[in-house]
Amino acid sequence: MQEKMDNKARIGTQAVWAGEKDYRVFGGTQVPVVLSVAYDYNDVDEWYDVAMGLKQGYTYNRMSNPTVRALEEKVRLLEGAEAAIAFSSGMAAISSTLYTFLRPGDRVVSVKDTYGGTNKIFTEFLPNMNVEVNLCNTGDHEEIEAEIAKGCKVLYLESPTNPTLKITDIQRLAKAAKAVGALVLIDNTFATPINQNPLRLGVDIVIHSATKFLSGHADVLGGVVCGSSELMDKVYHYREINGAALDPLAAYLIIRGMKTLHLRVRQQAQSAMAIAKYLQKQPLVEVVNYPGLESHPNHDIAKRQMSGFGGILSVVLKGGMEAIKLLLPMLQYANRAGNLGAVETIYGPARTTSHVECTLEERQALGISEGLLRISVGIEDTDDLIADLAQAIAYVETQMPVSLNHK
Repeated sequence: MQEKMDNKARIGTQAVWAGEKDYRVFGGTQVPVVLSVAYDYNDVDEWYDVAMGLKQGYTYNRMSNPTVRALEEKVRLLEGAEAAIAFSSGMAAISSTLYTFLRPGDRVVSVKDTYGGTNKIFTEFLPNMNVEVNLCNTGDHEEIEAEIAKGCKVLYLESPTNPTLKITDIQRLAKAAKAVGALVLIDNTFATPINQNPLRLGVDIVIHSATKFLSGHADVLGGVVCGSSELMDKVYHYREINGAALDPLAAYLIIRGMKTLHLRVRQQAQSAMAIAKYLQKQPLVEVVNYPGLESHPNHDIAKRQMSGFGGILSVVLKGGMEAIKLLLPMLQYANRAGNLGAVETIYGPARTTSHVECTLEERQALGISEGLLRISVGIEDTDDLIADLAQAIAYVETQMPVSLNHK
C-alpha cells in the first residue's frame, strides 16, 4: 500500500513522517530493521503470487525488504514520484539506471562536469558497450541542445555539479530531450528534495546518493532512484538480477537521518552563503563557486528552479595544491575526507574526492584546477566556521611564496 500524505504538509513535515506508518509494527513509533533474508509461507500459491509481483509481500531481501521499502516510500513522496528503488550506493544507483536503459548503438548526451565516477562510466564503461557518449560544455545550453537534436536515448544531467557547482536549465534541456524521445536523468544529490524537485521540471528519473545529504551522518552508503512506476519497474528488475540491493540496517540509518533533512539543509545553506561571501573577499581566493552568489554565471537559473542553494561550495586557491596542503591541516572544525552532506564540515580537493578516479590530464580537460577545494558545510555555528577559515587562511598567507594581490 502506498501511503498518502496530506497535500497541505510541507516538505519538512514530510521528511519526518512520509513513508513510515505502513511499515511500523507492534505499536512502535519507528520503522524496525527487518534483518531476515527470506520470508516464510505456508501457502505455496500465495508465495508464488508474491514472488511474481501479483500480490504485495516479501520473499527474499535482494528483491525487497520492509525497512528498505519504507525508505523508498519516503524518498518517493519527497520527490513527488510514483515509485522509488533503493541501491547499495549512489554509484550503484547511477550505473544500474544507465545500464537499465542503454543498449549497444544507443547515444547519450551529458555534460563534462558530472561527478568523477559518473564521468568514468561515460568515458570508459559505456564506450566499451558500444554506447556513444557526447559530453558537452556544461554552461553551453545551445551546444547541449544541438547534440540532443541529433538524437539520443538518454540525456543525463547533474545540477548543481560536483565539485564545480555549475547549473543547467533543467526545464529547457528536458524539453529539448522530449522532442527527440529521450529519457532525462538527473543526479539531484547536491540539491536534495528540499531544494529541487526535477520531476516537476520535466525530468523522467531522479537519482540520489543517499550516502550524502539524505543520510547526513557519514555512517552509511546508499542510493535511491525515483520516477514513474513504468520506468522504476525496469530499474527494479535490473537491481533484482544484478544484486546491488540496499542493506536494511543502512536503510534504517538513512530513514533516521532524513527526519532532520530539512533542518540540516537549511542551516548548511545559510552557512554556505555566508562562507561564500566571506571567501569572495579573501586575497588567497581566486574564484568562489556557489549558485547562491549573484556573481555565479547561472544564478538566475538556480534562483528559478531551486528553492535553496545548498550546503556545498568550492573555491580555487591562488597557489594551487601547495596552498591547499598548507590550509587543510590548520582547520579545526573540519574533516578532510572524501564525502559530503554530513553534519560535520568536510574539506577536500577534487583530486582526492570527486575526481580521484581521473588523472591530472583528465581533470585539466574537465576544467578542474588543482587548486579547487570543495567545502561541504556542516551544521556547526556559522561564525565558528568563518573564524576557523580566517585563522587557516591567515597562516597560509604567511607561508605562501607567491604574491597575493589584495582585491
